[in-house]
Amino acid sequence: MKKLFGALVFMPVIGWAQMSDSLFIKKMSDDIMGNGKAYENLRQLTKNIGGRLAGSAQMTMAENWGAETLKALGADKVYMQECKVPNWNRGGEDKATIIKIGDKKEKRSLDVLALGNSMGSGKKGITAEVLALASFAELEERSDEVKGKIVFFNYGFNPTNLQPFRSYGDAGIYRRIGASRAAKYGAVAILIRSLTEANDNNPHTGVMAYNDTFPKIPAAALGLKDADYLWTTCKRNPSVRVSLFTNGSFLPEATGHNVIAELKGTQFPNEFITVGGHLDSWDVNEGAHDDGAGIVQTMEVMRALKAMNYTPKRTLRFVLFANEENGGAGGDAYAAAAIANNEKHIFALESDAGGFTPRGFGFTTSPEKLSKVMEWKSLFLPYGVYDFRQGGGGSDIGPLNRKLGTSLAGLSPDGQRYFDVHHARSDVFENVNKRELHLGAVNMAALIYLVDKYGL
Repeated sequence: MKKLFGALVFMPVIGWAQMSDSLFIKKMSDDIMGNGKAYENLRQLTKNIGGRLAGSAQMTMAENWGAETLKALGADKVYMQECKVPNWNRGGEDKATIIKIGDKKEKRSLDVLALGNSMGSGKKGITAEVLALASFAELEERSDEVKGKIVFFNYGFNPTNLQPFRSYGDAGIYRRIGASRAAKYGAVAILIRSLTEANDNNPHTGVMAYNDTFPKIPAAALGLKDADYLWTTCKRNPSVRVSLFTNGSFLPEATGHNVIAELKGTQFPNEFITVGGHLDSWDVNEGAHDDGAGIVQTMEVMRALKAMNYTPKRTLRFVLFANEENGGAGGDAYAAAAIANNEKHIFALESDAGGFTPRGFGFTTSPEKLSKVMEWKSLFLPYGVYDFRQGGGGSDIGPLNRKLGTSLAGLSPDGQRYFDVHHARSDVFENVNKRELHLGAVNMAALIYLVDKYGL
C-alpha cells in the first residue's frame, strides 16, 4: 500500500516538472522564432567578413566580430584563448585543362579546387597523362602504370546510404590520403571526384594530409560534371593529357583564438557546460552552413537564455572554436586548458552539420546517461526533433571526451542537402533558411537548459 501511495504521489510531480519545462521551452522557442538574432548575425559574418581560413586576415576579423557580438548579447565574461594555427594559403587560382585526347589536341577547362594543405604544382604546372581509377583497390592492381601520371580517383558517394554523412566518411579517405597513396607508386599529382552528390559542377575543397615518406604531390578536386566527363573520356581513349596548376603553400604558423563567453553558474560554478561551433571556414566561400550556422546558433542559445532571465546552475560556456577545418588547434587548446585548470566538464554540445531543419541529437555518453536524456525526448517532439541516438558530438569538442571523459552531443539537422554546398563556393548566406536555422537554436537551447537544470 505504501508503494502504491508513493507512486501516486510521485506521478504528479513528474507531470508538473515536465509541464514546467515544456512551458519554459515554448516561451524560449517563441522568443527565438520571433525575435532571434541568429539569421542577422549570420548575414553580418558571411557578408561583412566572408571566408575565414585559419591564419588569414579574415580569421582575425571574425574573432574580433565574435567577441564584440557576444559582449553585446550580454555575456558575463568574454575572452580570447590563444592557440597556434596552420597558415595554408591557396596562393591564386587553381586551373586544370585537358590538352590532348589520344593524338588530337584539345583545350577543355576543368573546374578544380586545390585540396586544403596541399602543395602547389610550381609555376610551370604539371602536364601528364591521366590514369583514371575507381578505387584504392584498382590503384594496387595497376600500380605499375602509375609512375609519371596524374591519378584521378573517381570514387563517388554511395547513394544507397540514407545518411549522407556515411557516404562522406566512406569517400573522404580519397581526399585525405589519396595523394600519398598515389605518390607511393610515382604519381606526379592527383585529382579526386568532389565529395558531393550535387547536380552542379562546383568543386569541393577540404583538408588532406601527406605521408612524409612519399613526395608531396599536388592534389585537387573536380566538380562532378567535369569528373564524369574526364572519367568517360579516359575510358574511351588510351591517352588523355591534362595540365594542372595549383599554388598552395604554407606560411609561418599564425596565432588564432577560441572566442569564449560565459554565463556564470550559481550553484555549481565549477561545473562547465560547453556549447559551440567553429569560426573558421574554407577560403572559397562564405562558410554559411559550415560553420557560420553553428556559430550564430551558439550565440542565439546564450541570447535566448538571457532573454528568459534564466539563471544557470552551472557555468555555461559559449565557444567559437578556431581552426577546425585544417588542423583542429582550437579544440585541442580548449581541452588542454581544461586539464591545466583542473576543470570539471560535464557536457558539451556542438553544431557543425549545417543550418538545416533539426531532426535529433547524437550523443557520446554512457548508457545510463543516455537513458536519462531519453526521458526528455517528448519535450523536443513539438520542435521536430525525434532522433536521439548513441554516437555523436563534434570535432572541436571531441578532445574533451577523449581527455576528460566529458559527455558530448552534436545537433543532427536533416543532412540530405548539406553536401551539396559543403566546402564549395555555393556555401553562402543565401542558401540558409532563417526558420530552419532558428529552429536548430531552439532545440540546442532546450538541451542546454535541461542538462543544466538536471545534470547528467
